[in-house]
Amino acid sequence: MRITHRRWRGGTTSRSKGGRERADAGVRRGRPRWARLLLGLGLALVLLAGLAAVGLHRLTQRYDKMVTREELLDSGARRGQTDLNGPLNYLLVGTDRWRSSSSTADRRSDTILIVHVPAGGREAFLMSIPRDLRVTIPAAHGFGGGEDKINAAYQHGGGGQSGTRLLSATITQLTDIRFDGAAVVDFSGFRDVIDHLGGVRMCVDTEFRSIHTDRVFTPGCQEMDGGTALDFVRQRYDLPNGDYDRQTHQQQLLRAVLQRASETSIRNNPVRLDQVIRAVGSSLTVDTNGVPLADLVLALRDLPTDALRGIQMPSYPQTIDQVSYVILQEGGGGLFTAVQNQRVPQWAQANPRWVTQL
Repeated sequence: MRITHRRWRGGTTSRSKGGRERADAGVRRGRPRWARLLLGLGLALVLLAGLAAVGLHRLTQRYDKMVTREELLDSGARRGQTDLNGPLNYLLVGTDRWRSSSSTADRRSDTILIVHVPAGGREAFLMSIPRDLRVTIPAAHGFGGGEDKINAAYQHGGGGQSGTRLLSATITQLTDIRFDGAAVVDFSGFRDVIDHLGGVRMCVDTEFRSIHTDRVFTPGCQEMDGGTALDFVRQRYDLPNGDYDRQTHQQQLLRAVLQRASETSIRNNPVRLDQVIRAVGSSLTVDTNGVPLADLVLALRDLPTDALRGIQMPSYPQTIDQVSYVILQEGGGGLFTAVQNQRVPQWAQANPRWVTQL
């Protein structure tokens, strides 16, 4: 076994041909998977947040039937009963071809987030799990269990509902965090959602060329349409901190989308509002742990968009047998204990290195 270490802040930065092909092959073949996380928790909430409680409840019920419900969480990863007044933990998974593909090569969950909402619902922490994180995946569905990258858990579970269950079991085994719900979105047309919102404002720090479209991104804040924004947040090569920068851009785009969605011009335009919510709902699969979706929306309606905090998992890169992995710091650097003890805000203040400024 050959192990090498590299300097890294939150992502793998190797430019070797073999490592690059292993680490990013799925990204270049498919559509951007990360975007599905935007839809699981927040977009519809912010779109509806300006409505009175009665109108909000009625509108949520109107769109409720558009959302598919499945049991996405493993029984061991599920919290017994959800208290909407207490701290909440949600698992957000982004994957292409949720229902349309039977090929195991397509069954990868390259976007995985834990969303932690402290009691009171006034802020939310978006915890990105590195796609190359080396973990022990439990045995299931003909898979004997063993070590692999975390984004392979979905594949080993057979994709779809069973794949998400195995992924949730893997995360709970790693973190001891249990969830109040989960969401998966298969949404290859996410660019249309951004376009219906009129685009988003994103800020580019470093000039680089897209490896997907050959587009050159120049420094400065600028308006981006759906296609441009998705291309921007897919990149990790030629960026100073590799995958760490990509995760940061994904979290920043989440905030940008929610900020644009919260604008009065969107909420007061029935046609536009309907277009966006329908695009969201048609691709969303949720597990709310028995909580009516309308009640969840009402509980989180006061969450302001400027109260989103991005967190990267304390970790470092390692190459094992010529395969690039991300290795978690012991105990997640205290992050998982902070989630369990309801001290994430204090942890974030004490660990600014791992906090993303959105």
